Amino acid sequence: MPVKVRIVAIVLAAASISGPGVCQDRVADLRSRLTHEPSPVNRAKLMPQLGDAEFAEIDSAVIQGKLPEALTILETYRDEVESCDKALDALGQDAQKHPGGYKQLQFSLRDSLRRLDAEIVNMASDDQAPFVALRQELGDLNRHLIEHLFGRVPAGKPDHPDAPQ
Repeated sequence: MPVKVRIVAIVLAAASISGPGVCQDRVADLRSRLTHEPSPVNRAKLMPQLGDAEFAEIDSAVIQGKLPEALTILETYRDEVESCDKALDALGQDAQKHPGGYKQLQFSLRDSLRRLDAEIVNMASDDQAPFVALRQELGDLNRHLIEHLFGRVPAGKPDHPDAPQ
């Protein structure tokens, strides 16, 4: 076996062994940074990293059948997004002219909604309800951020350019 292949195999094995602990440490570190960051814009800019780390934990919890734990993490994510959104709104800035923070928060939400949709599809129908409710709340927050960034969609216009009129 070539040396490069052995090194990659060793690194992958080590990552899979230490993965959950490292992920939890990363989430704790990012949450601490989010909590202690005074700037709403910088807090929102942390959300893509934090959301990605939290969804790695959610994925792991769902795979292990720990749905209540996954739901708790998802609720925490929702609370963090709401907190960032309210703090950005309190700045009173025009997001269309100063999109910093709004963009990153919306990117995080978009990615999280995609990942959540993939999780929900693979769940038993009895387990889906609380996740679907949180998905609705996150979808509403996403639409709110899009309105800030791009303005309201005029009445009668489709939300998506490919949607039938």
